[in-house]
Amino acid sequence: MALHVYKFGGTSVANSECIELVADKIVTAHNTGDDLVIVVSAMSGETNRLIQLATSLQQTPDPNNLDVLVSTGEQVTIALLCMALEQRGVSATSYTGAQIRIVTDDSHGKARIVDIETERMRNDLEQRKVIVVAGFQGVTESGRITTLGRGGSDTTAVALAAALNADECRIYTDVDGVYTTDPRVEPKARRLHRVTFEEMLEMASLGSKVLQIRSVEFAGKYDVPLRVLSTFKDGEGTLISKEDTAMEQALISGIAFNRDEAQLILTGVPDRPGIAAQILGPVADANIEVDMIVQNTAEDNTTDFSFTVHRNDCAKALDILQSICDTLGARQANSDDNIVKVSLVGVGMRSHAGIAARMFRDLARENINIRMISTSEIKISVVIDEKYLELAVRTLHQSFGLDSEPVQKSA
Repeated sequence: MALHVYKFGGTSVANSECIELVADKIVTAHNTGDDLVIVVSAMSGETNRLIQLATSLQQTPDPNNLDVLVSTGEQVTIALLCMALEQRGVSATSYTGAQIRIVTDDSHGKARIVDIETERMRNDLEQRKVIVVAGFQGVTESGRITTLGRGGSDTTAVALAAALNADECRIYTDVDGVYTTDPRVEPKARRLHRVTFEEMLEMASLGSKVLQIRSVEFAGKYDVPLRVLSTFKDGEGTLISKEDTAMEQALISGIAFNRDEAQLILTGVPDRPGIAAQILGPVADANIEVDMIVQNTAEDNTTDFSFTVHRNDCAKALDILQSICDTLGARQANSDDNIVKVSLVGVGMRSHAGIAARMFRDLARENINIRMISTSEIKISVVIDEKYLELAVRTLHQSFGLDSEPVQKSA
């Protein structure tokens, strides 16, 4: 007998028909003897509807009240799912985050989990009850309702799995696993049987939308095996776990990309110590997150300083650079939001040289110019013009053997 935590996202519980399907899936697993804790999101579109309702009444809703409002979406789902399970003869108990006591800090809208009380859940499991928990939400020590940010139900599920020492946490969604890249861009993309926490974390941070980044971080920290599966299609999905040194690892596991990029360029900046801090300090003070950074020094003791930000922050970042141009003695500030970031990800890079050179040759062969480069132990990212995104992804996907079974490194 195993203890599993299942999470069903908004599309999986979008309407009563979907909830019936989810209930059937739960009953089948329960009848095999598994103990089950189910985490659900609000029905598809419900959170957006509640936020729109709030902003129609208050331009910038109070974070405390907004959390109280949007947390009701999951409360509807847990009640409906329990009704469907009871109708099928399975005893089920619903809990909000506050009722379970998923204790968080008081950062409303982006709270972090501090502690989870498990005694009540364990008592229910001993009575063979299915526990249905509202994802995305918690409660402060003082009793205020909080939410964990978009995609927070993933984090709820992983955190409960860690607290209960579950055998596996299964994320059910509208895709049947993690793919080598987005099938909408490369139709030959394959479903991966297994990836490591590190690879999934990189892919999530680089543009893959399958899992919330914080949930992957949590799973890796507490060694909670994650499996991504489809609610609507049978299959084994993709297992996300720690690296197994006894297994051969693919050279490249996947290609991630991010369209939400913009590049800022400050030209003719005096090349002196501390200049980077003078440029990026005001950007950070404006709560703008900087990604890739490149600094090129010319013979006249000036430098061109480039960095990328989220596309939504481009105009704000450009205003900041233009305001400090004269103070810095720079020539001008420009921006370009017609760029994308394309990344190769794979733990196999650790023991194989020449991946970057091969990537650059592949792109050069297609006359794709690289604007910026960033590397880590298991990923290589490049910034290119947005118009070349699909060509770059398909070229690299084929070059690194991702169309079929991945190229294996030697043991």
